[in-house]
Parts: sequence; structure tokens; C-alpha cells
Amino acid sequence: MSLAPHEQFHQAVKRSERPLLVLRELAHADDFATAFGLAAVLKKLDKIADIVCAGGRPPENLKFLKVSQSVKGDLTNLRALTLSVDVSQSKVEELSYSVVGDELRIHVTPKNGYWQQADVRVATSAYRYDLIIMLGAADLKSLGSLFSSYADFIYNTPIINLDHGASNEHFGHTNLVDVGATSVGEVAHDLVKSLDEKLFDADIATAFLTGMVAKTKSFRTPNVAPKTLAAASSLMTMGARRDEVIEHLFRTRSVETLRLWGRALARLKADHKAGLVWTLLTRQDFANAGATEDALGDIVSELVTTAPEARVVAIFYEHAGGYVAVHLFAERPHDALELGAPFKASGTRERARLISTDQDIVAAERAVIGHLRRVLSRTQDDIQTLENL
Repeated sequence: MSLAPHEQFHQAVKRSERPLLVLRELAHADDFATAFGLAAVLKKLDKIADIVCAGGRPPENLKFLKVSQSVKGDLTNLRALTLSVDVSQSKVEELSYSVVGDELRIHVTPKNGYWQQADVRVATSAYRYDLIIMLGAADLKSLGSLFSSYADFIYNTPIINLDHGASNEHFGHTNLVDVGATSVGEVAHDLVKSLDEKLFDADIATAFLTGMVAKTKSFRTPNVAPKTLAAASSLMTMGARRDEVIEHLFRTRSVETLRLWGRALARLKADHKAGLVWTLLTRQDFANAGATEDALGDIVSELVTTAPEARVVAIFYEHAGGYVAVHLFAERPHDALELGAPFKASGTRERARLISTDQDIVAAERAVIGHLRRVLSRTQDDIQTLENL
């Protein structure tokens, strides 16, 4: 008889020496908070896990979590190269190296005689991580540069796929995908509770609840079901600090973020028929506010609150790298990846990123918004037609 998914998870973790938690590119606060909680659970199982997210850093408002930890933006020291030399006939006199152009040269000088090519063997070690736990990733491409740069590692390492999205491709060796859940935090709660409720403590419960609250906008999204509220109640029973979560997610904002909000709101534009709102931010806006791109996630929440009828939100901004980037957010039935497809969008159904390297911010706005208006207007007409049938 095959094991249940939560049992498969437990067995995979038991066999692992070094697990790795991997988040999708443009990860949500839910993904980060849940990763922190799961890393703490793994530590209780005597496993030390790193967390990686392509170019992403946790939102500033998650720093209050006592189980938070640093997140790698790339995979370093993934695999070692070992150079073996047969020293049975001659011992080593000197070992040195030099870099010539893009080439590393290792120099091994014998005490006497010389070595031949047959005396030297080159081998690669096993990967540093032997288990991948992916959170919130609908498919492997949603990992962004982590997938394009380390596909061999990903394909050759067991994967546990933990998600709640209906678009998930069930690509893992073990798939913990609950489309009835509202967040990764909720799926993680159910998983750990199935394993052993004693693994919970107040800090882990708070991390999972933070993910749930962030994803559901404090349980106000339409997909919140009785089982979601039951999971939240369970976490609070185990010590989750709800007031602390609400305070840091929704009531605590830095002065720098508030300044940037002001600039974003001052330029806010809307197409009410299409359910679309957008704004523009220049490098000067970031400089004047003293804020970084980390504040953009908070700005989206503010824009949605300001224009509750909006189902698609776009933030155009001048990136420090010298190009124009667009963060595109969509609520069902819209799909951010599909909406941004003509502009080679990357990300997920809910959040995608577009890059324009050959246009200024005004030209990028004209091109992207023109496309979005056409697509969204057609979608609204289709919905109206169906309602009239």
C-alpha cells in the first residue's frame, strides 16, 4: 500500500541529510513566512535547511517572525570539484594556483620526478542538497533563474511540491497540493498537524498564520472557506500571535514606504470598465522617498484597497539596472502570466514581472496598458455575454 502524501514527506525528510526550501520567483509573503515556519519544523527533526528564492528577499514586514532567517538569492557552493593526484611515487613539494583570463590553473609541484596525466583524476562531489521542498511554485519555470541555471540539480534531486494553486502541474516526486486551501501556510499547517501536532510551537504557528493572513488579506478574499478558519483557529490554539501578525502586516509601515506610497498614489490611473489600475515610479521617486523596491509589495496592497474594483494592478518603475520593470498583479479570473505573455512575463498566475530594456517608462506604459485594456475589455464583454445567456 502506498504511503499518504504527508507520510511520503516524513520519509523523504528522514532520509535527507541537507534539505533545501525553494521559493518561486516573485514569491509572496505567504511563501516566505511558511518557509520560515517549515525550516523551524525541520530543525526539530534534526535537519538544517537553507531557503533560496531567485533574486528575492523577504518583505521587511516579516522581520518580526522569531523563526525568520536569511534567504539566499542564488545557489552557491552547490557542488565541489575534486582534483586527485597519485602521490605514491612522489610527495607534494608545493601547491598553488593562478587565474589566467577565465581559466583557473592549479599547480602541483612534486618533490622529485614528475607526474603524468594518468596520475591525475578529476571528479565532482554529490550535490550539497539532497532534497528540494518547493513552496508556492506552479511549475519549475516559475523558479526563474534558479531553474534556468540549475536545471540538472533540480531534475536529479527528489522534489516535494507544496502548493494550493489549481494551476499546479504536480511536478514533484511527492505532491502536497490542496486546491481547497487559500495559502501555502494553510497547506503547511495541515501537513505538520498530520505528522505530529507536537512539532508546533507558538513561533511556528505564528509563521504559518502570517502566511494565511497575508494571502487572504486577513481572511477577506472570496476563497476563504470554513476549513481555512478552522486551520487559523487551530494555529491560535497552538499559540499563534494574531494581534502581532496584524500589527506588522497591516499597521506598521516605514516612513520611506509611506513616502513612496504617496508618489504612487499621486500618479494613480484607472480604467474602471476593465478593472485595471496602474501607476509609475521613477528612480527619483525612490531616491526622494529613501525606499527600495522591497516596498512595492506593500504599495500593491494599498492600491487594491484604494480601488477595490480593480482586478489587475500594474506598477511601472525604473529599475536601478537601467531598464523599466513592471510588476503585474491579477485576481481571478485573470492570469498575470497570460496577460503579460506578449512581453515575456515571468512569475505566476497571481504575480508576474515584465522587463522593457528598449523603452522609457512612458513608452512602456503606453504599450503594456494598451494591451491590457484590449484584453481586459474583451474579457469583460465575454463575461457579460455569458451572463445574458
